[in-house]
Amino acid sequence: MRIEVRVKPNSKKPFIKKGEDLTWIVAVREPAIEGRANDAVLAAIAEEFGVSRRCVRLIHGEKGKKKLIEIVED
Repeated sequence: MRIEVRVKPNSKKPFIKKGEDLTWIVAVREPAIEGRANDAVLAAIAEEFGVSRRCVRLIHGEKGKKKLIEIVED
């Protein structure tokens, strides 16, 4: 399954919610430096969908706030 994600780095309160346009909104505390926010987003998505971290990978959007993430089953 692939999902579109809009990331909010440096957030005071981390959260995950589904947006109105089928895009997931993920807020993480980590800054968008050296991939730290990306790692936090992938971990949060894995936890939300109940899969291991290795089942979640970034397909597109490594340097932007809009990302395409793929989730595969174990």
